[in-house]
Amino acid sequence: MSIFKGSGVAIVTPFSDKGINFDAFERHIEFQIANKTDAIIVCGTTGEPSTMTKDEKEAVIKFAVDKVNKRVPVIAGTGGNNTAEVVEASKKAEALGADGLLVVTPYYNRATQRGLIEHYKRINDAVNIPIIVYNVPGRTTVNITPETLKELSNLENIKGMKEASGNIVQITEMARLCGDKIDLYSGNDDHIVPVLSVGGIGVISVVANIAPRDTHDLVMKFLDGDIVGSRQLQFKLNPLVKALFLEVNPIPVKTALNLIGFDAGKPRLPLTPMADNNLEILKKRLTEYGFQLK
Repeated sequence: MSIFKGSGVAIVTPFSDKGINFDAFERHIEFQIANKTDAIIVCGTTGEPSTMTKDEKEAVIKFAVDKVNKRVPVIAGTGGNNTAEVVEASKKAEALGADGLLVVTPYYNRATQRGLIEHYKRINDAVNIPIIVYNVPGRTTVNITPETLKELSNLENIKGMKEASGNIVQITEMARLCGDKIDLYSGNDDHIVPVLSVGGIGVISVVANIAPRDTHDLVMKFLDGDIVGSRQLQFKLNPLVKALFLEVNPIPVKTALNLIGFDAGKPRLPLTPMADNNLEILKKRLTEYGFQLK
């Protein structure tokens, strides 16, 4: 049932003044695979799809599918707040060869729980690949309840939940109600271990952009029974994770990638380059982690 176990990177989209920097994107994909990343998630929040054109998003999905070439799953973010458009984007991603979909709850509209169920039913019925529901109420102002997830888990293609509410009580209840019908992935890098402890099988990660091997190892140590080793890696990562969220994602992680030698480019407006005071904190945390800054 699982699309993947371990660390799925919510990969950045490198931009240049001319559009997508596919050379930098390819280098980053290869870096991820070489360092044990278990899945590549394109056009997620970290990939800035809200400032990409439809053609750009489709080009990024196709490029990732072709370059990864089945070495790990490629999961395409196709969420939005217009159900008809999400359905069409999801069908297109499937046609382009994506192995699964990451579909965030519709934002701004503030759908009811019944509306969320109907939204995901339409997507479920339109495709034949696995869907991971993405709950991030801090961005969308909409929260999927455990009871709603239980109902969604009965749909054929709803296979996973990326949970980024930060509410471990809610996540525990989701695990209790859904059991093995839904794969739980942490949507927050600073509490991977807590989610794994209630039955989660991985993370969809921002920090994996710069620390893919440690993020993979954190999950696999836990799943292999090395709870102490997993916890130690969580503690090691958390100061770096905190620095990556000094400003809205993906501003800091793109900055960090540039600092360690990857050409991630700048975020697109309305996101702006990192403020100087936060930049200094980020540099300090990167150096403490062991990175050599360029």
